[in-house]
Amino acid sequence: MALQFRAIRSNARRLQIVLGLLLSIGSAELPLDRLGARLRVGPLLGRELLWWALVTVVFLYVLLIEKRQLSSIGCRRFGLRDVGGAIAAGVLLIVGIMLISTVVFGALHLQMNTRVMNRLLATPLYYRLLLVTRAAVAEETLFRGYPIERLGELTGSAVLAFFVSWAAFTIAHLGAWGWAQLIVAGFGGIVLTLLYFWRRNLWVNMMAHWIADGAGFLLPH
Repeated sequence: MALQFRAIRSNARRLQIVLGLLLSIGSAELPLDRLGARLRVGPLLGRELLWWALVTVVFLYVLLIEKRQLSSIGCRRFGLRDVGGAIAAGVLLIVGIMLISTVVFGALHLQMNTRVMNRLLATPLYYRLLLVTRAAVAEETLFRGYPIERLGELTGSAVLAFFVSWAAFTIAHLGAWGWAQLIVAGFGGIVLTLLYFWRRNLWVNMMAHWIADGAGFLLPH
């Protein structure tokens, strides 16, 4: 009877993880831009509200359904070494993206979707600040913290957890940005996924992500 009870609990835990993965990376792959456009607050703020709502739901799912601490998806304390790692990763991302945009795109005769970039740069500073912060928090939670931890637990394979996280993050950037952006997102996904496996801290990833996006959307061009 005890073995049967443990088996039932184990199966229930697996089901929770599968549903959680659908909630995190599955929902994050939805066309949130178009869904947000239908909200009365406007397409830009509507999109941001949907992302924040999704992150909140995932946090509540971990706490109330899985009955675990948020530390189980990487929300752990961090120290100076973690901050240093985040800054180093952020700088690496900025330099890497600059090289891809100037060298790799030129060699492959590719061009980033400047129309989308210019449209975002034309938005008010407060919105770009919200955009950068949301991207750091939401994408690291939905594409890194939850799936890496839970896939590793479910499959026992760090390699599979790495690949699924990286692939989901990369594909999610295809939408409005175009195929050239996949190279940038793919590079960023590798750096940020490696960073998570190194520090195992979601806040570190959020800081690095914020630094990289902030350089692109907040600094003068």
